[in-house]
Amino acid sequence: MMDRELVLAVLTALLGGGALTVAGWWPAGAAQDCACESRTWRRIWLPFTPALMTLGALAGWALNEPQDAERVPNLLLCAAIPFVVIFLRAGWRAVRSLRACNDDYAAATVGLIRPRVMVSPRIVKVLDAAVLAAALAHERAHVRHRDPLRLWLAQIATDLLWPWPAATGRLLSWKRALEFARDDEARLAGVAGPDLAAAIVAALRLTRAAAPCTVATLGADEAFVKRRIERLLRPLDAQPPQRRWDAWTLVPVVLGIGLAMLAGTTFGEHAVRSLFAAVA
Repeated sequence: MMDRELVLAVLTALLGGGALTVAGWWPAGAAQDCACESRTWRRIWLPFTPALMTLGALAGWALNEPQDAERVPNLLLCAAIPFVVIFLRAGWRAVRSLRACNDDYAAATVGLIRPRVMVSPRIVKVLDAAVLAAALAHERAHVRHRDPLRLWLAQIATDLLWPWPAATGRLLSWKRALEFARDDEARLAGVAGPDLAAAIVAALRLTRAAAPCTVATLGADEAFVKRRIERLLRPLDAQPPQRRWDAWTLVPVVLGIGLAMLAGTTFGEHAVRSLFAAVA
């Protein structure tokens, strides 16, 4: 016999990790999709829906399972090890990113709980007042939306779906859409597109190294910067700022988790015993 909590942990790693692996192949989406920040943000998290429903079913099973649960077969213990490794890798990378420090960015937003704007003295010396104000407006938009925290969470989600390249593609699409959205927000606040474009070019020239995933920087890779510059030099479409998320999108997810928990409470014991018997 084994403690219920240990059995639950093994099943969570095995079944939850398996659900993530199956859902992680979901394609990153077409390149044009990265124009919408809210859509690309949801695409990062949608592959987690099957895993959340699986965890809901396991939670329902645990409510009725006695303290001393049946022993997990060795085959299932071995099968859970790769998923445990992936979870530990994601946790290690998340902690390491919190400790990472990079002073080479020209302008950036840092801080998970209390984000703040940091500007290098080097970029202050080379920018005129209007261009510097444009850079600050862009970074303050990152502060308002707590984007360093969102970047950190999105990186964790991507690491949990390792090694699927589609997960990395979804993260990249969202990061690019995020910069588009913050550019638009700054322009809607009165910043001139050419001034912000000049700030981005200057930041790219002065930034010496890539920033950690917890930092929202003004610069980016050169190919994407060219696309941003072209966009900033065009007239801004008359549209309201994009909403970060729509509450109604959570309703089917919450409903699905609730139904999964109910199913786990009702049928979980039979399903788990059948699984153990099949591989014993």
